[in-house]
Formats: sequence, structure tokens, C-alpha cells
Amino acid sequence: MAFKLPEALVPVIAPAAILLVAVLALAVGPTLPPSLSGLKELGPYAVLLAAAGVAFGFNRGRAFVAAASLLLAYFAYRLALDSGAGSFPARAVFTAIVVLVPVNALASLLLQERGVRHHRDYRWLLAALGEVLLVFWLASAGQGALAGSAWFAVLDYWPLRSPPTPWIGRLLFAAAIVAAVWRAWPRDERYAAPLETGVAAALAAFFIACEWASRPGVFGVFAGAAGAILIVAVLQESYRMAFRDELTSLPGRRALQEALAALGPVYTIAMVDVDHFKQFNDAHGHDVGDQVLKLVAAHLAEVQGGGRAFRYGGEEFTLLFEDTPPAATMPRLEAVRGAIEEHALVIRDNDRRRRAVQPDDRSLDQVLSVTVSIGVAAPGRRARTPAEVMKAADEALYRAKQGGRNRVAR
Repeated sequence: MAFKLPEALVPVIAPAAILLVAVLALAVGPTLPPSLSGLKELGPYAVLLAAAGVAFGFNRGRAFVAAASLLLAYFAYRLALDSGAGSFPARAVFTAIVVLVPVNALASLLLQERGVRHHRDYRWLLAALGEVLLVFWLASAGQGALAGSAWFAVLDYWPLRSPPTPWIGRLLFAAAIVAAVWRAWPRDERYAAPLETGVAAALAAFFIACEWASRPGVFGVFAGAAGAILIVAVLQESYRMAFRDELTSLPGRRALQEALAALGPVYTIAMVDVDHFKQFNDAHGHDVGDQVLKLVAAHLAEVQGGGRAFRYGGEEFTLLFEDTPPAATMPRLEAVRGAIEEHALVIRDNDRRRRAVQPDDRSLDQVLSVTVSIGVAAPGRRARTPAEVMKAADEALYRAKQGGRNRVAR
């Protein structure tokens, strides 16, 4: 049996591939000719600047904080290396960046994602300015009246001693990566959040860069890899928002239109509608209505026979079977219809505590029965294009409704 990566880990593929390319580039990559040697230093600048620009353009706050922090950290350390790798300015800047980069990422992960452009977003700008001034002050220790020499002794304490990465930096990187993984971990959705997955991988890449900071080539390659990971993460997140329904985690109508455009001559389309959905909303509220949609979507996503489920809109869904005639899909559709009917939806009583009811007493809970009607159609003389087949499936769905609901009709 072939190995299949769990769907929840799909967003991990691109960051892992970028890290692997970085490792291979260092292990077997040829030495750049003298005319291109500047790319070793300027390449990470370009990638990190592009990452910050993409995050800003797509209004992704966490990615922008990570990219801007990495860009400033890379710039500061490269500038400090002009004083010599073993000099105090280089050590001070290195210690500062391995503390501030994960702290910034951790702060953005603990706060709610509000984008880059939001009310009072100047606070992030002030924080960045304060960090730049702090790093400059540390690096200039002993060079003026305001830059005290006490930092010489402070950086020799074992939690701050470097290189490689001081222990306080390692702990902060670990905390930030754990926070990113916690944010990314799939809960109601089938996939991990691509953006937070990318932030976790970018922090891991920059941590590797810091561990081998004494080798400028390694530091530059993995700093650039961190920027590339953030770019891909923002694009994946934007694709998910555009093509995947947020409530049900199913692909949305835009994804359905792309799938329809790629169909061959043989396929089957099934339109699925939740029976009496308006009554669920009117009687129990929109929260219960959302639970109903999630229940139906979860069952449709598991349909057998190669079917793909899409959220068409409202309480309506679409199942698409490529290279499959209607006769082969009917048992699959009956099975998923029956599974939805048999899945009792329990509505918890919200007044349980106020009424001093025992937590395990479910006598006041309501059990709702959810059913769906399904209309099926395939290309033929009367329906030649996917749009016409969808219209025919809608007509079959109407016949299922007229026939008493909770059934499959062709």
C-alpha cells in the first residue's frame, strides 16, 4: 500500500521542500562564479524584502511581522559583521536578533490576526523603532557616554553567551514555534492553517541559520529560505481563502468552476440540498444552522467512488464524479444520504447550569434529524455542457423535493 500523507499535513509539504532545497544547495551546490558572488549576500535581502511586500499586499499581519523581523535581523547582523565576526558589536547584535525575532513572532501569534492595516497599527511601528534603537545601543556599548560598558559582562552570562544560539534564544524560538504549530493545528478544518505553518517553518529555518551563523553561506541560505517559506505560506493562505469555504472547509464555488472547466466527456454531477434548512435557523438560531452545514459537509467529503464535494452556496452542495456514469454513483449517493439521516445532531441545553441540572443529564437536550435531497445528472443530448448538466441536476433536485425530500432523484 502506497504511503499517503494525512490531509492535515498538506501545508507542510512546501516548507519542507524549501528547507530540503536549502540543505541540498549547501551540500552539493556549485560555487558561484565571481561575477555572481554578490548573490550570496544580496539574495536573502531580495527574498526577505519580497516576503514582507507580499505579506503587506495580502494584508497578512503575522507573516508581515515575521518577514519584517527577519529582514531587519539579517540586515543588522550583516552590518555588524563588518566589525569582525568575533567583535562585541557582532556578538551583541546576534544575541539581540535571536531574542527579538522569536519574541516578535510570539507576540503576533498570541494576538488576534487583524492584518497589517488596522486601527492603531502604529504600535507595531513604534515597537520596531524601539527594537532598532535598542540593538544600536547594545552594539555601541563602550563607545560613548550613553552606551555603557556593562553590556560586556552581561553578554558573558551563560543564558546569553553566543555563538551558537544562546540558550535564551533557543527557548524563545521553541516557544514561538510551538505557538505557531498550535495556531496552525487543524480543529474544525481538515487542513492545518498554511500561514501559521509557514511562520513555524520560517522560524525553524532562521533558527538553523543562527545555529550556523559563523558560516555566512549557511546563514544567508537559511535566512533566504525563511523568506521563501513565508512567501509560499501567504500565497497558500490566500488561495485557501479564495477557493475554500471557511465554515465547512470544503472547496467553494470558484474551485468548482475550475473543476468543471477541466472535465472530460464522462462525469456525473449531484446537487445536494439540506431539507427544511430555514426551519433549523428559525427554530434554533444560526449557530445550529452552521452545525447542520458542517455535519452535512463532513459526510459529503467522505463520499466514496471518487466523488469530490463542494460548497455551492447557502445550504446547497455539489458532488462531482469524474469519469463516472450516473449508474455507478447512485449507490454512493444513497449511502451518503443514509449516513446523514442516521447521524443525530444533539443540541445541548444552554440553561443547564442555571437550572442546576447534572452535567451528564441529557434529558433536556434536543436531538435533531438532518436529511438531504439529491439531484443527479450527466451529459447527454439535452445537457451537453457542464453548466447545462448542473441545471439538469438542479431540476432533478427539485423533483426529489417534490417527491417528499430525503431521497435521490435523476
